[in-house]
Amino acid sequence: MILNQTIIRFPDIRLQTRDAHKLRGYFGNLFKEHSPLLHNHFEDGSLRYAYPLVQYKVIDGIPHLVGIGEGGKLLIQLFLKIKELNIGGDIYPVLSKNIENRIIDIEDTGELLEYRFVTLWMGLNESNYHKYIDANQGEKQKLLQSILTGNILSFYKGIGFRTKQNIMLKLKEKEHLTQFKGQKMLAFSGSFVTNAVLPDFTGVGKAVSRGFGTIIQIN
Repeated sequence: MILNQTIIRFPDIRLQTRDAHKLRGYFGNLFKEHSPLLHNHFEDGSLRYAYPLVQYKVIDGIPHLVGIGEGGKLLIQLFLKIKELNIGGDIYPVLSKNIENRIIDIEDTGELLEYRFVTLWMGLNESNYHKYIDANQGEKQKLLQSILTGNILSFYKGIGFRTKQNIMLKLKEKEHLTQFKGQKMLAFSGSFVTNAVLPDFTGVGKAVSRGFGTIIQIN
């Protein structure tokens, strides 16, 4: 299938990686009348339980907005309206911004591709966290690889792509503690090899709309 992806960058603004959720809050509020895609909530406040088609990231200090499919079309409509960023009360005038539109062919190629996480991957939830903590090293990696495979399939479902191949995956990971909603959470850096085609700057796992789990392909 052909997937449209739109990326907006603000190269003159520098933020911390943890500010990605503030980006989400700012744009979700600023353009809340446009679409629930911007903040993954409907008008009545209920959650939109689907893969986030607009994601907010800080990569190498640079704020990014990443839109996929309908989310990408929405970002194109809003691009010229972005005049400043209000991040936690700090105002950043937008002196420069750039927009990139990518056409990506998502298909079953059978090739093995390598990706790395450019932001921490949050793969664990409450139910599998304790299973992970109690496991030995081999069991931990097997569990994480199974979770990441599920994350990839969730992404495919979110964009409407049905793979006909079994997803193969080998993960090399490193544990980190990170702050999420005021609590310490276990997250992971690292890389993985898989036969799944994934666009650069895609998020996988938990909290992808807040910038977690962003991947790029290693050439």
